[in-house]
Amino acid sequence: MDKLRGIQTFIAIADRGSLTAAAVSLDTSLPTVVRRLAELEDKLGVRLFNRTTRRIHLTDEGHRYLAICRQALGQLEEAEDTLFDARATPAGKLVITMPVFFGRLHVAPLVHAFMRLHPAVTVDMLMLDRSIDLIEEGVDLAVRIGHLADSTLHAVPVASLRRVICGSPDYLKANGVPRHPADLEKHASIRFTGRSVLSEWQFRENGRLVGVRVPPRISTNSVEAAVDACCDGVALGAFLSYQVQDAVRQGRLKPVLRKFETDPLPVSIVYPHGRLMPARVRAFIDLAVPRLRAQDFTRL
Repeated sequence: MDKLRGIQTFIAIADRGSLTAAAVSLDTSLPTVVRRLAELEDKLGVRLFNRTTRRIHLTDEGHRYLAICRQALGQLEEAEDTLFDARATPAGKLVITMPVFFGRLHVAPLVHAFMRLHPAVTVDMLMLDRSIDLIEEGVDLAVRIGHLADSTLHAVPVASLRRVICGSPDYLKANGVPRHPADLEKHASIRFTGRSVLSEWQFRENGRLVGVRVPPRISTNSVEAAVDACCDGVALGAFLSYQVQDAVRQGRLKPVLRKFETDPLPVSIVYPHGRLMPARVRAFIDLAVPRLRAQDFTRL
């Protein structure tokens, strides 16, 4: 129990950024926090924090140990949930990360529905156009777009997305409709910089990938701004199908070069491997998976 208290104290210091704030969050005294940290560092034989009179920050060993401790405490919590009430009513805090635009359009409504069903659950939605380490950041699950390289995560496929090139009717009338990727040398592009920035637009021709550089006329880190610029006829834009579904259906955008599209991208709900899972996490997955699978994000 002493070591467990030491680990809990260590995580609280890392999360709160100071010994004093950790003491407040743990409802204990500052000398107790100092003593627990010293005992933990002594048992480990390493320094977990570098401390000065004005600040405290993790050492390299501290960063590594923090990730291990978060995972261990998470597994302990899951084990307790399972042992004491396997059919427990979902409760506690659920932490979810998701891409900004996809999350706002399609995941946030599911979160709202989930919270109406489970009033004892609070939710922290991290909307980020980048991938984070779920274990190190204390995140329960993520909605991710694209192929997954991290084999330590369990993935549940829920949807597919197309990469599409679009232009407004006025733009295409004034500049011509490209019939082949090579025609794009006569056009300019709208560059969205929110996710991984590609220097080329990718196409598939005769079974192989072809990259085409299309000079950007405007760049933005907002997908909404990129779609608006495309609708206003600034240039052609490369988007994921869900980002332009409404604009295409309303006639404000038209897809081009459709027969040269690359393979669809998967959308997955991912979470750390483990046999045990808190009731709140399982309940959200059970709600979200069928609802996301029921939607067609590729249809334009």
